[in-house]
Amino acid sequence: MGAAALFCLVVAIADGDTLTARCGDPGAYEQVKVRLAEIDAPEKAQPFGNRSRQNLAELCFQQVATIRPTTRDRYGRTVARVECKGQDANLQQVRAGMAWAYTKYLTDPAVAREQDGARAARVGLWGDKAPLPPWDWRQLRTKGN
Repeated sequence: MGAAALFCLVVAIADGDTLTARCGDPGAYEQVKVRLAEIDAPEKAQPFGNRSRQNLAELCFQQVATIRPTTRDRYGRTVARVECKGQDANLQQVRAGMAWAYTKYLTDPAVAREQDGARAARVGLWGDKAPLPPWDWRQLRTKGN
């Protein structure tokens, strides 16, 4: 995708790695659902799911965000790096222990480094003895139904 950066107002936070932004000119706004690239946050029903969502909200909700699209996912969401308050929200979520580096889609080694640092410091979800990555949690839920 690699489209030009968008400057948008973040109007909703769905979870720790998904937000909705209002982009475009007044009177011609477009709602864009954005999945933060290269990270995977706990699902809402998982431990730290709500805290992860709150952490992203504290950084981005009702802020003008710079959204740098990389692709679209299978749900039609824009996958992007997102900057709020001058900070890379993707990296901040991992640094705070509120998301995993999504190794399946990882291209930026800084995301893995932030995860290593958060794990070593036992911050956020790394405070649990055996945190379950969301991709494993989703798979277990699918098998259980």
